[in-house]
Amino acid sequence: MSHWLIYSVGFIAQLLFSSRLVIQWIASEKQQKVITPTTFWTLSLVASFLLFIYGYLRQDFAIMLGQALTYFIYIRNLQLQGEWRKIPGFVQWILLLVPSLIVVYYFNNNKIDVNILFKNEDIPLWLLVLGIVSQVIFTFRFVYQWLYSEHKKVSALPFGFWLLSLVGALLILTYAIFRKDPVLFVGHGLGTMIYTRNLFLIHKNNAKGSPI
Repeated sequence: MSHWLIYSVGFIAQLLFSSRLVIQWIASEKQQKVITPTTFWTLSLVASFLLFIYGYLRQDFAIMLGQALTYFIYIRNLQLQGEWRKIPGFVQWILLLVPSLIVVYYFNNNKIDVNILFKNEDIPLWLLVLGIVSQVIFTFRFVYQWLYSEHKKVSALPFGFWLLSLVGALLILTYAIFRKDPVLFVGHGLGTMIYTRNLFLIHKNNAKGSPI
């Protein structure tokens, strides 16, 4: 597959990821506190699927790992907001099954696929480790958010989520520079600014005694 087509998939995914942050940022600025619109999770789900495909096409295990770990958390947040049940049943099944089927097909159809992902000559071992660590930290923000939301019984984006987002994004930016990946660099460059702004809003509201 041509490089421009592969990068197109990645940039579309990052455009959706960036759009969700911009929408969340604008909504939060209007309320002067961090809020979580439903659109944030809907765009996250679609973008995650596309970036997973991009990661495979780039033979980049770190990208695939990050999206695989967060995909179903996005679905769970839509469930907590009561939006998941509004999606037609056949679309729900597609969203649930397609990522799993892709993993099963590509990792069992031909063992060489696994070797390519872990022995990519363009990604030395130290860089692969950096990418995986970066994605794990960046992904853990959603695990933290999920546990927090389950505890509160409401979909929310707490302080810890934005702090992990900022740390993870800075590490991924470092990875993107060495990997020479414009998709990751552009996507996380904008994100770091929004993560910082949300941390400021939460800190300001906490200083006033307002809830997160």
